[in-house]
Amino acid sequence: MSMEEAIYQRVEEQARVFSALADPTRLKLVKLLLRQPKPDAPCRQRHPDALCVNALAGLLGVTQSAVSQHLRVLKAIGLLKGERRGYHIHYHINRDTMEHCREQILAALTIEELGSEEEPGHKKRR
Repeated sequence: MSMEEAIYQRVEEQARVFSALADPTRLKLVKLLLRQPKPDAPCRQRHPDALCVNALAGLLGVTQSAVSQHLRVLKAIGLLKGERRGYHIHYHINRDTMEHCREQILAALTIEELGSEEEPGHKKRR
């Protein structure tokens, strides 16, 4: 793969992340799902910070249908995972993908020298 193709591919991936997070309701969904449960809460759930569509709709004041559509977009970039619990699916943040998205956003907003393969947060030695 040429450097130009690699840059194009990276930019396309960054654009997908920005596009998925561009909607205020989706950002609110991410923030709600990032909430950590109280450490003293006795919770036996595999992902205690997971919420179902009905709960998310109530917290956001939007319809369940709207929440489902927004969840679909966030799942498409791998930011969310679903866990079936009875009749409901509870959604939680995929922490690995969240970190990758954060890195993609930082890389997109970092001024790079042409041809630099520098990682975000690492300064080049001069």
